Amino acid sequence: MKRLLPGVLLACFLALPATALAQRGQGWSVLAGETLGGGNTAFHGQIGWPGISLGLLHGGSERFDIGGKFSFNWGREGWVRYTDPGIKLQAWMRLQLVKERNFSLALTFQPGPFFYFNRHDTDVGLALPLGLVVGIPAGSAVMVNLGLDIPFHVYFGEGIGPVFPILVGGGLEYFVNRQLGVTFNVRLGPAVIPDIDDTEFTLEALFGVAYRF
Repeated sequence: MKRLLPGVLLACFLALPATALAQRGQGWSVLAGETLGGGNTAFHGQIGWPGISLGLLHGGSERFDIGGKFSFNWGREGWVRYTDPGIKLQAWMRLQLVKERNFSLALTFQPGPFFYFNRHDTDVGLALPLGLVVGIPAGSAVMVNLGLDIPFHVYFGEGIGPVFPILVGGGLEYFVNRQLGVTFNVRLGPAVIPDIDDTEFTLEALFGVAYRF
């Protein structure tokens, strides 16, 4: 079932009528390729797997957003087999690369340290996640996104070492009005861990609320 989610989201997008795709949505997004616009600020809270996150994003220019994010996770970097608690402190950057009438494309980067607390020790590391996301307005109230994420991260000291996840998926933003949106995002795929010759199935599935000031 988990492997079918990206295909289902893509099929839903392809089924949308062309007249709906021609509409521009609300002109902003926190998940897709559409930026906030210069001078605008948005709060975004999410909950699900692997945890809960609170973020603030500001439009530094028409095509560049910058902010920060705090996360408390109960799933170690989305690994479905591990429920170690942890915290992450990240910068949040999004650069719009392409903006057309029917879609937009953005590059995301969210670097920052993390700390996971297991039974015997605390694992400390650094996250350097990159992502590419396409935003497609599906009517005035819905923004669809399709994305490829590479949330690379590395653990310091002996043990896990570098981790190379490759995640694909999609999501939706439903705009209640011009300021308020309800969000859902899913990414899934393998995380390759060379130092221990292992691969972990990784899942991110988060519901949220976004508010643009």
